[in-house]
Amino acid sequence: MQIILLKKILFHFTHLQCFNAFNKYVIQHVYRNRLDIGMNFHLTLYVNKITVMESFYSVFTSEWNHAMEKLLQSYDIYAPMCTDETIDYELLDHKNFSEAIYNIPKPTTPLKTFFLPVKENVTKNNRNEIRRVITGIPNCDLQALNILDEIYLNNDFKDSFYAEKREKTILIGASCFSIQEHCHCTSYGINPYPESVCDISLAEVDNKIHLEVFTNKGEDFIQSIKQYATLSKSPKIEIEDIKLKQQKIKNQLTDNNSGLPDYKKTGELVEQAKNDIWEKYSSTCVSCGACATICPTCSCFLLVDNPGFEKIRQLDACQYPGFERVAGDEDPLHALAKRFKNRYFCKYYWKPFKFESIACTGCGRCIDACIGKINKNELFRELAQ
Repeated sequence: MQIILLKKILFHFTHLQCFNAFNKYVIQHVYRNRLDIGMNFHLTLYVNKITVMESFYSVFTSEWNHAMEKLLQSYDIYAPMCTDETIDYELLDHKNFSEAIYNIPKPTTPLKTFFLPVKENVTKNNRNEIRRVITGIPNCDLQALNILDEIYLNNDFKDSFYAEKREKTILIGASCFSIQEHCHCTSYGINPYPESVCDISLAEVDNKIHLEVFTNKGEDFIQSIKQYATLSKSPKIEIEDIKLKQQKIKNQLTDNNSGLPDYKKTGELVEQAKNDIWEKYSSTCVSCGACATICPTCSCFLLVDNPGFEKIRQLDACQYPGFERVAGDEDPLHALAKRFKNRYFCKYYWKPFKFESIACTGCGRCIDACIGKINKNELFRELAQ
């Protein structure tokens, strides 16, 4: 890659919110030097191209819906919808496109499922030529893609199936203008509104859709929308109103989760924890694996061999009995409490050694889905006492 701008820039930020200063820039080449979530952190950025763009647009919701309907001929478009008191991503069609909801957390299905299906044949050509757009994505899901990208887009072991899905997908994040009981993204240094990873961020206020563009891919999609809707520059007063809403939710999350240790501190506490606390909190675990399968960052899988040299990649879960069973029927995680402990060691202690991105984004889905009513945040608060 040709380096156009050779100057090495060292920035020292005291909070992730400082990324707002870069909202008008597209940074296409980033090396992270050091990341310490919840505390000060440094970024060393090598920038080979910076493009200044008019990043804020607004469009009436009715026109947005009209544009989405027209774009169905070019894209598969997914958006959150409410069905039977559950919010989840649905494929838009000409009947339901106006039922999409935005800025309400959080779809039941994690974003990872679009890139890592529960089952996938990795020996057949399953390429889907049509591009897709996923809208209404909460920031906890967007930030979860960071660690998945580190794993599956690694230059030495790049996963072509994952890479193609990422390339053909336009991500439209959405600010959260409300919270759910177990949301705790701010505890791990993540804001409840998109600042990176997505191509566009969306906020709907007073029957108006406000769009902030982050990438060239997002700008190209904006141009497609302009064929069917009138977009204008968002008035400053409306942008400020959105920022006030964002800050209000952020403050609520911070207040609701007081006493919950940050990501780094949690890792230290997990390492030092005695066996009795793992026995206590695992006592109601039924080994269903819901916590891992619904987690936006968990990505363990099995390769299943079928006749005809067919291989199926199937998502696995560390809470399943036999997860680590090997030849000779040896199983170091046979005991339930050991499997339970292993999950938290993986997320908060081992992965920080190997990856720069965090392995928990505070979405709270694991707490919501747990049949045994296990609340990891209660566990961490007890460890912190």
